[in-house]
Amino acid sequence: MAADKENQLSQRERTDIRGRSVENKILLTIPDLEYRALRPHLEFVLLEMHQVLQDPGERIEFGFFLNSGLASLMIVTSDARSVEVGMVGSEGFVGAPLAMGVRDSSQRAIIQVPADAFRVKSELLETILASAPVLQQGLNHFVLLQGLQVAQLAACNRLHEIEQRLARWLLMTHDRVGSNSFPITHDLLAQMLGSGRPSVTVAAGGLQKAGIIEYTRGVVTIRNRKGLERAACECYRAIRRITAYNGMK
Repeated sequence: MAADKENQLSQRERTDIRGRSVENKILLTIPDLEYRALRPHLEFVLLEMHQVLQDPGERIEFGFFLNSGLASLMIVTSDARSVEVGMVGSEGFVGAPLAMGVRDSSQRAIIQVPADAFRVKSELLETILASAPVLQQGLNHFVLLQGLQVAQLAACNRLHEIEQRLARWLLMTHDRVGSNSFPITHDLLAQMLGSGRPSVTVAAGGLQKAGIIEYTRGVVTIRNRKGLERAACECYRAIRRITAYNGMK
């Protein structure tokens, strides 16, 4: 019992080699032995809004364990149109194909809310995973949950109205960034939702008129979380259940 408590305490207080606090859920749940093997190879990085971490058809150089902020996973077509198919916050990992030994990306990963993260070179992660079964299982589990999220978002984008989808997107973002206010533009929202900018503007205006959100100077503020939940489609609750399995409350 005492050993279990010591292990839980060490996980809650994990840091990198420079003493920076670890907040990523995957890194906090692996055993001490596996974390010690990974720790020297974790590089702390600050990630700016709109920074691209990977692009379709390119080699994945790094995997990113997000500590804060938000990354969007997007499918980009040949005519430069795009739609979001997943979100990653501190509950997960950007570079999921690496868990399966795949180095090529099929998606764009872009930072939507400024973040910090611990990144690791793909070849080093592959070597470490060979002797880190719990980390491997954690990444595999996250890949599975991402697949379920992609399927739910595909249904959402096809079947639900833009205002419902916008409310769902705002709730998912709110869950991950831990702040009522975050930067976003209507152009980016249109890309995320696979919709036209005028439709997003009308939908955001409706939520603002209802007193649910406030949008000024590229920053959206959630004023009424319960109202936003009522405005969202059922997909938010379904995705919330999915992400709960990966440590998100």
